[in-house]
Amino acid sequence: MRRIAITNQKGGSGKTTTAVNLAAALGEKKRRVLIIDLDPQCSATSWLGLKNPDKGVFRAFTENGNVLDIISQTNVPNVEIIPASPWLVGVEKALAREVGAETILRRQLHKIPHERWDYLLIDCPPALGILTINALAAASEVLVPVEAHVMALEGLAQLLQTVDVVKERLNPELKICGILACRVDRRTRHAQEVVEHLQGRFGDLVYKTVIRENVRLAECPSFGKPIMLYDPRSYGAQDYRALAAEVIRQERGR
Repeated sequence: MRRIAITNQKGGSGKTTTAVNLAAALGEKKRRVLIIDLDPQCSATSWLGLKNPDKGVFRAFTENGNVLDIISQTNVPNVEIIPASPWLVGVEKALAREVGAETILRRQLHKIPHERWDYLLIDCPPALGILTINALAAASEVLVPVEAHVMALEGLAQLLQTVDVVKERLNPELKICGILACRVDRRTRHAQEVVEHLQGRFGDLVYKTVIRENVRLAECPSFGKPIMLYDPRSYGAQDYRALAAEVIRQERGR
């Protein structure tokens, strides 16, 4: 099972959009996917049709709950989720005196049968706090969505430094599996320049797939469906299918 944390501390970078739609695209290709929603805004949870998830993953952090007990089915084929809840807002305070708080999620994941899923995708909150550190300590790979805007590049350097620190202190196997350019408006030179800058600086770490700005992609959360179900012929669906294929191809060299 590949364990991929999808993270960027900057809001609006496309983390949840990528977590939900990449999961759906992988599911469409008959891969089994488990999403963990660590964002107190619960966007992935509600997007995938879960209402009132009780305390969700908060139980695993503060009540020693078993993650197997909080896995839920979604409305998307081959995709399951460990839901978030607004209770996660208080997790920093709840874990302030907890020894080993940074590795709670990793210890929880030892309880799940890894052969049950092909992919674990962790949707991180837009902050480099205890939840994101838990995700990086539990994952083996990091996928970084980056908005195609020059301001988004500044936060990328900070995130990569955090990944290096977590790798050194908590998780030696952690690595970047890819940087994904999102919200790319092909009509503007600025967006193209940002993509070119990413490719020039990070080379093969940047996915060849880019996620184009797409109205249908922006609409689909309101309907509780990933883009593959909401509008399977849209640019958004095409792009996330291409990303899923690229993610799968990465496994050939393993």
